[in-house]
Amino acid sequence: MTIIELPFRATTKQACHWLAQQTGNPWTLARMIQSGLTPYVWLDYDAGYPDLFGDANGGYAAPIFFEGDTRRLAAGSEDVLITITKDVYQIVAQLKPPGFRRALHELRFLKKDLQRLPGKLKREAEARSQPLKLVAAIEARSGINQDQVLMAFSSLVKIDLAQALREGGGIFGDEGAMVKGSAKKAKNKAVWNPVTLALGLNDVYRVPMSHLTRAFHAHEFLSAWTELPPKFSLP
Repeated sequence: MTIIELPFRATTKQACHWLAQQTGNPWTLARMIQSGLTPYVWLDYDAGYPDLFGDANGGYAAPIFFEGDTRRLAAGSEDVLITITKDVYQIVAQLKPPGFRRALHELRFLKKDLQRLPGKLKREAEARSQPLKLVAAIEARSGINQDQVLMAFSSLVKIDLAQALREGGGIFGDEGAMVKGSAKKAKNKAVWNPVTLALGLNDVYRVPMSHLTRAFHAHEFLSAWTELPPKFSLP
Protein backbone atom coordinates (compact mmCIF):
# COMPACT_ATOMS: atom_id res chain seq x y z
CA MET A 1 0.00 0.00 0.00
CA THR A 2 1.36 3.41 -0.99
CA ILE A 3 1.58 5.89 1.88
CA ILE A 4 0.03 9.15 0.73
CA GLU A 5 1.91 12.41 1.20
CA LEU A 6 -0.16 14.86 3.20
CA PRO A 7 -0.61 18.35 1.73
CA PHE A 8 -0.28 21.36 4.02
CA ARG A 9 -4.07 21.45 4.32
CA ALA A 10 -5.63 18.04 3.76
CA THR A 11 -9.20 17.35 2.73
CA THR A 12 -11.37 15.20 4.96
CA LYS A 13 -10.87 12.24 2.62
CA GLN A 14 -7.07 12.67 2.54
CA ALA A 15 -6.90 13.03 6.31
CA CYS A 16 -9.03 9.94 6.97
CA HIS A 17 -7.01 7.89 4.49
CA TRP A 18 -3.68 8.95 6.01
CA LEU A 19 -4.82 8.27 9.59
CA ALA A 20 -6.17 4.87 8.59
CA GLN A 21 -2.74 4.00 7.18
CA GLN A 22 -1.01 5.21 10.33
CA THR A 23 -3.30 3.56 12.89
CA GLY A 24 -4.70 0.53 11.08
CA ASN A 25 -8.26 1.65 11.87
CA PRO A 26 -10.91 3.39 9.77
CA TRP A 27 -11.45 7.11 10.31
CA THR A 28 -14.37 9.46 9.72
CA LEU A 29 -14.93 13.20 10.08
CA ALA A 30 -16.76 12.57 13.36
CA ARG A 31 -13.89 10.51 14.76
CA MET A 32 -11.31 13.14 13.83
CA ILE A 33 -13.31 15.86 15.57
CA GLN A 34 -13.89 13.67 18.63
CA SER A 35 -10.14 13.03 18.73
CA GLY A 36 -9.48 16.75 19.04
CA LEU A 37 -8.53 17.67 15.48
CA THR A 38 -9.52 21.18 14.44
CA PRO A 39 -11.07 21.57 10.98
CA TYR A 40 -10.49 24.75 8.97
CA VAL A 41 -12.22 26.46 6.07
CA TRP A 42 -10.82 29.13 3.79
CA LEU A 43 -12.67 32.43 4.15
CA ASP A 44 -12.44 34.82 1.23
CA TYR A 45 -12.26 38.45 2.25
CA ASP A 46 -15.61 39.87 3.34
CA ALA A 47 -15.89 43.65 3.62
CA GLY A 48 -18.64 43.15 6.19
CA TYR A 49 -16.05 41.76 8.63
CA PRO A 50 -13.07 44.15 8.44
CA ASP A 51 -11.87 43.31 11.96
CA LEU A 52 -11.97 39.59 11.23
CA PHE A 53 -9.70 39.81 8.18
CA GLY A 54 -7.44 42.71 9.15
CA ASP A 55 -4.73 43.04 6.51
CA ALA A 56 -5.53 39.64 4.95
CA ASN A 57 -7.40 41.07 1.99
CA GLY A 58 -7.10 37.76 0.16
CA GLY A 59 -8.71 35.78 2.98
CA TYR A 60 -7.37 33.26 5.48
CA ALA A 61 -7.93 29.75 6.88
CA ALA A 62 -10.36 30.00 9.81
CA PRO A 63 -10.51 27.31 12.52
CA ILE A 64 -13.74 25.64 13.62
CA PHE A 65 -13.37 24.89 17.32
CA PHE A 66 -16.54 26.09 19.06
CA GLU A 67 -18.31 23.12 20.68
CA GLY A 68 -21.67 23.85 19.06
CA ASP A 69 -20.14 24.08 15.58
CA THR A 70 -17.97 20.96 15.89
CA ARG A 71 -20.76 18.94 17.53
CA ARG A 72 -22.99 19.72 14.56
CA LEU A 73 -20.29 18.49 12.17
CA ALA A 74 -19.66 15.31 14.17
CA ALA A 75 -23.40 14.58 14.18
CA GLY A 76 -23.42 14.39 10.38
CA SER A 77 -24.59 17.81 9.23
CA GLU A 78 -24.97 18.44 5.51
CA ASP A 79 -22.90 21.62 5.58
CA VAL A 80 -20.54 23.64 7.78
CA LEU A 81 -21.85 26.32 10.14
CA ILE A 82 -19.33 28.63 11.82
CA THR A 83 -20.60 30.85 14.63
CA ILE A 84 -17.32 31.41 16.51
CA THR A 85 -13.82 31.29 15.03
CA LYS A 86 -10.50 33.15 15.31
CA ASP A 87 -9.63 36.21 13.29
CA VAL A 88 -6.53 36.48 11.16
CA TYR A 89 -4.57 37.49 14.28
CA GLN A 90 -5.69 34.32 16.15
CA ILE A 91 -8.07 36.20 18.48
CA VAL A 92 -11.40 34.49 19.23
CA ALA A 93 -14.24 36.21 17.36
CA GLN A 94 -18.00 35.66 17.50
CA LEU A 95 -19.67 36.08 14.11
CA LYS A 96 -22.89 37.98 13.55
CA PRO A 97 -25.90 35.61 13.40
CA PRO A 98 -26.42 33.33 11.61
CA GLY A 99 -22.65 32.95 11.09
CA PHE A 100 -20.92 31.56 7.99
CA ARG A 101 -22.06 28.48 6.08
CA ARG A 102 -19.74 26.48 3.86
CA ALA A 103 -19.88 23.16 2.00
CA LEU A 104 -18.48 20.04 3.67
CA HIS A 105 -15.93 19.55 0.90
CA GLU A 106 -14.31 22.86 1.92
CA LEU A 107 -13.13 21.45 5.26
CA ARG A 108 -9.39 21.12 5.67
CA PHE A 109 -7.09 19.66 8.36
CA LEU A 110 -3.57 20.93 9.01
CA LYS A 111 -0.73 18.55 8.20
CA LYS A 112 1.05 19.28 11.50
CA ASP A 113 -2.10 18.46 13.50
CA LEU A 114 -2.60 15.17 11.66
CA GLN A 115 1.02 14.16 12.15
CA ARG A 116 0.77 14.72 15.92
CA LEU A 117 -2.43 12.72 16.38
CA PRO A 118 -1.07 9.13 16.19
CA GLY A 119 1.46 9.92 18.92
CA LYS A 120 -1.19 11.59 21.06
CA LEU A 121 -3.45 8.55 20.74
CA LYS A 122 -0.58 6.30 21.79
CA ARG A 123 0.12 8.45 24.86
CA GLU A 124 -3.56 8.42 25.80
CA ALA A 125 -3.70 4.63 25.52
CA GLU A 126 -0.66 4.32 27.78
CA ALA A 127 -2.08 6.84 30.25
CA ARG A 128 -5.36 4.96 30.62
CA SER A 129 -3.47 2.20 32.38
CA GLN A 130 -2.08 4.62 35.00
CA PRO A 131 -3.85 7.00 37.40
CA LEU A 132 -3.42 10.62 36.38
CA LYS A 133 -1.97 13.01 38.92
CA LEU A 134 -2.84 16.63 38.25
CA VAL A 135 -0.97 19.21 40.24
CA ALA A 136 -1.62 22.78 41.22
CA ALA A 137 0.61 25.10 39.20
CA ILE A 138 3.43 26.71 41.12
CA GLU A 139 3.56 30.50 41.01
CA ALA A 140 6.29 30.50 38.36
CA ARG A 141 3.89 28.83 35.92
CA SER A 142 1.65 31.45 34.38
CA GLY A 143 -1.28 29.28 33.35
CA ILE A 144 -3.05 28.85 30.02
CA ASN A 145 -4.67 31.54 27.89
CA GLN A 146 -8.27 31.81 26.75
CA ASP A 147 -7.72 30.05 23.42
CA GLN A 148 -6.11 27.11 25.21
CA VAL A 149 -8.93 26.98 27.78
CA LEU A 150 -11.49 26.79 24.98
CA MET A 151 -9.48 24.21 23.06
CA ALA A 152 -9.19 21.94 26.10
CA PHE A 153 -12.56 22.37 27.83
CA SER A 154 -15.23 24.03 25.64
CA SER A 155 -16.43 20.72 24.19
CA LEU A 156 -17.05 19.37 27.71
CA VAL A 157 -19.65 21.93 28.79
CA LYS A 158 -22.99 23.09 27.42
CA ILE A 159 -22.43 26.72 28.37
CA ASP A 160 -20.71 29.30 26.17
CA LEU A 161 -17.32 28.98 27.86
CA ALA A 162 -15.84 31.89 25.90
CA GLN A 163 -18.56 34.17 27.25
CA ALA A 164 -18.12 32.77 30.75
CA LEU A 165 -14.41 33.60 30.63
CA ARG A 166 -15.16 37.13 29.43
CA GLU A 167 -17.88 37.85 31.97
CA GLY A 168 -17.04 35.61 34.92
CA GLY A 169 -13.74 37.14 35.97
CA GLY A 170 -11.95 34.38 37.81
CA ILE A 171 -14.83 31.92 37.27
CA PHE A 172 -15.97 30.06 40.37
CA GLY A 173 -15.58 33.15 42.59
CA ASP A 174 -13.06 35.93 43.14
CA GLU A 175 -10.46 33.37 44.12
CA GLY A 176 -11.31 31.31 41.07
CA ALA A 177 -9.34 29.80 38.25
CA MET A 178 -7.93 33.03 36.79
CA VAL A 179 -4.31 33.50 37.82
CA LYS A 180 -4.23 36.46 40.21
CA GLY A 181 -2.99 39.64 38.58
CA SER A 182 -2.71 38.18 35.08
CA ALA A 183 -5.27 40.62 33.63
CA LYS A 184 -3.94 43.79 35.29
CA LYS A 185 -2.51 45.27 32.11
CA ALA A 186 -5.04 43.91 29.59
CA LYS A 187 -7.94 41.48 29.59
CA ASN A 188 -6.43 39.54 26.70
CA LYS A 189 -3.40 38.82 28.90
CA ALA A 190 -5.47 36.88 31.44
CA VAL A 191 -4.50 33.26 32.06
CA TRP A 192 -6.16 30.47 34.01
CA ASN A 193 -4.92 27.64 36.20
CA PRO A 194 -6.22 24.59 34.33
CA VAL A 195 -6.37 22.35 37.40
CA THR A 196 -8.48 24.83 39.37
CA LEU A 197 -10.63 25.34 36.30
CA ALA A 198 -11.08 21.59 35.81
CA LEU A 199 -12.09 21.10 39.45
CA GLY A 200 -14.60 23.93 39.09
CA LEU A 201 -16.07 22.46 35.91
CA ASN A 202 -16.53 19.17 37.73
CA ASP A 203 -18.06 20.76 40.82
CA VAL A 204 -20.31 23.39 39.21
CA TYR A 205 -21.13 21.86 35.82
CA ARG A 206 -20.73 18.17 36.71
CA VAL A 207 -18.21 17.49 33.94
CA PRO A 208 -17.06 13.88 34.56
CA MET A 209 -13.52 13.53 35.86
CA SER A 210 -12.81 10.94 33.18
CA HIS A 211 -13.51 13.55 30.49
CA LEU A 212 -11.31 16.12 32.22
CA THR A 213 -8.53 13.55 32.56
CA ARG A 214 -8.65 12.88 28.81
CA ALA A 215 -8.41 16.60 28.12
CA PHE A 216 -5.17 16.87 30.12
CA HIS A 217 -3.64 13.95 28.23
CA ALA A 218 -4.80 15.25 24.86
CA HIS A 219 -3.10 18.66 24.88
CA GLU A 220 0.63 19.23 25.11
CA PHE A 221 0.18 22.66 26.71
CA LEU A 222 -1.38 20.93 29.76
CA SER A 223 1.50 18.51 30.28
CA ALA A 224 3.19 20.79 32.84
CA TRP A 225 0.28 20.20 35.19
CA THR A 226 0.64 16.41 35.09
CA GLU A 227 4.38 15.98 35.58
CA LEU A 228 5.30 17.91 38.76
CA PRO A 229 5.21 16.25 42.21
CA PRO A 230 1.45 16.21 42.97
CA LYS A 231 -0.08 18.47 45.58
CA PHE A 232 -3.47 17.00 44.90
CA SER A 233 -4.97 14.78 42.25
CA LEU A 234 -8.15 14.38 40.27
CA PRO A 235 -9.59 10.92 40.91
